Amino acid sequence: MSPLSPDARHAMFTGARTANTFDDTPVTDAELTRIWELARWAPTAANSQPLRVLFVRAGEGRERLVKHMDEGNRAKTGSAPAVAVLAADTRFHEHIPAVLPYKPQLKDTFAGNDALRSGTASFNATLQAGYFILAVRAEGLAAGPMGGFDAAGMDAEFFPDGRFHSILVVNIGHPGKDAWRPRLPRLAHDDVVSWA
Repeated sequence: MSPLSPDARHAMFTGARTANTFDDTPVTDAELTRIWELARWAPTAANSQPLRVLFVRAGEGRERLVKHMDEGNRAKTGSAPAVAVLAADTRFHEHIPAVLPYKPQLKDTFAGNDALRSGTASFNATLQAGYFILAVRAEGLAAGPMGGFDAAGMDAEFFPDGRFHSILVVNIGHPGKDAWRPRLPRLAHDDVVSWA
């Protein structure tokens, strides 16, 4: 493995911020497909892959989405070229024989243990959401991830069968005017890291 270049590190981590505005440059279906094609390779526990992605374009679908956003998030979600609703699949275990072929019996383990299945879905879908944001940046686009929405309303609107539970909304596009707020401080090394 080789270290990422300084420019790549800047794009992915040290220079990355949440975009609050987007210009009107379209985000293509090909770009959105490449985002997922990159994000899907990152690891999850037991290769469970519980994240599900709903891409929402402008129009009727966006109107349905925006009404579930918190008031302060509606304008930016309404104006983003593309939006992804990220959700956890509560029945991810049904795919275990295909994604973990050397241990297909794990499907039955998850099926018989609601707490294990729910915890695995929630943790790993959230982990994948982080990968998804990095994939947006790797595609050369800006991400505006937000948790400010009515999850129950969003699920009823887009996932009425109850299988998927929304965890994050990500606005996607090219940064617009005044897209970035000033860089906020980060905790110091000694505030976070210890050694054993």
